[in-house]
Amino acid sequence: MLARREYSRAELALRLAAKGGARDEVERILDELAALGYLSDARFAHAMVTQKAGRFSRRAIVESLKSAGVSTTAADDALAEHTLADDEALAALWRRRFGRAPADDREKARQVRFLQSRGFSLAAILRLLRDPPDEPDAAP
Repeated sequence: MLARREYSRAELALRLAAKGGARDEVERILDELAALGYLSDARFAHAMVTQKAGRFSRRAIVESLKSAGVSTTAADDALAEHTLADDEALAALWRRRFGRAPADDREKARQVRFLQSRGFSLAAILRLLRDPPDEPDAAP
């Protein structure tokens, strides 16, 4: 399983237990994998933050790390290494996904739902839609 992607210790414990592993045996194996350097919550947190940065809000990334069983220390360390500015990420995501102000209320609702699903606050979304950002300056 670890050959495909990083897993948190909690995720891997659940997967191994689901395959019929005894709890004490699973813990022993996880301890061994961690000692060998094959399993690391810190490395998992860094990978997840790198993957989700710019597409999700900081709050959504923290929640996904928490749900994966990553300690708050490992999550904070991973987040500290990335400059995650929610306003910049929101504007960049909106530009990539939509690129223009909503034409009607139905389109506005669709944009709001999408951006909220990525963890951005309603206040920040409405502020962005009230004054949509222009395209970044293009080089002549």
